[in-house]
Amino acid sequence: MNSGTGGGGGGAGAAEPSRSGSPGEDGFAPSALGTREHWDAVYERELQTFQEYGDTGEIWFGEESMDRLIRWMQNRKIPLDASVLDIGTGNGVFLAKFGFSNITGIDYSPSAIQLSGSIIEKEGLSNIKLKVEDFLNLSTKLSGFHICIDKGTFDAISLNPDNAIEKRKQYVKSLSGVLNVKGFFLITSCNWTKEELLDEFREGFELFEELPTPKFSFGGRSGNSVTALVFQKT
Repeated sequence: MNSGTGGGGGGAGAAEPSRSGSPGEDGFAPSALGTREHWDAVYERELQTFQEYGDTGEIWFGEESMDRLIRWMQNRKIPLDASVLDIGTGNGVFLAKFGFSNITGIDYSPSAIQLSGSIIEKEGLSNIKLKVEDFLNLSTKLSGFHICIDKGTFDAISLNPDNAIEKRKQYVKSLSGVLNVKGFFLITSCNWTKEELLDEFREGFELFEELPTPKFSFGGRSGNSVTALVFQKT
């Protein structure tokens, strides 16, 4: 998943909080985690590792994040044939374990798509479509999804050294274009709070549900290291 600048991919767990250093006007310090070059290099290495050792790599934000999303979809009785778009699919491990029958994974890193394709082939799955796509510059063929999922791509875009604010605005426009009205957008972030995400997605989306995530305590204060929200397109 991974993603960075262009926002095609989206390494969720990889886009670690970055509000130190010399932050821009949006409060984030630019980082290599927000660049396509970084993620191309990451997935070239992971692809080589998979080819040599069969190691599929990690699930961004861990197994718990994947299980959280699957539980929500099961509890909401989302049909197994609902069209699902994974924005910044990375190594595709999440898709391979997802269990839905109409899934599309996109990433702007060709090496990520090659890796995810190899992993999915190894798992014997035929229900997953993979595309090299930059989410900020999509082909017109991507549309009509009932569910869109982001585990870290929006985080990575926020760290882009080149006009991240405009890229976030384009992300929202792209999301609105691919998601059906009343469709759901599930986002997991380690950089954004609930209130901040509500502001970022205020145009065309409304909060449907906040998903429980692990809490931490430090210095007498408590909080969440990860934010997981479900938006619905209005």
